[in-house]
Amino acid sequence: MNITNFAIEPVAIRGWVEKRMIYMELTDGRVVGFPADRFRILSQASDEQLREVQIELGGHALRWGEIDEDLTVAGVVAGRFQLPLQLAA
Repeated sequence: MNITNFAIEPVAIRGWVEKRMIYMELTDGRVVGFPADRFRILSQASDEQLREVQIELGGHALRWGEIDEDLTVAGVVAGRFQLPLQLAA
């Protein structure tokens, strides 16, 4: 008996920002959130600039045009961040 396991890459259908946390809703119903401060360019962006997040490439990317930043949905879901988590003192 052969069993084939197809890995399905996550796809976003919606993105939004609350208190410098970026959220995305995936087609499988999950909501994934991460702090803007986990990425170099996003950590320097204003709250207004962060709110300009767009879903691109058929749901495979997050895009911020004004600050020229792109993140893959799969990379975020896998936890591939640029910067370590900063814990409040």
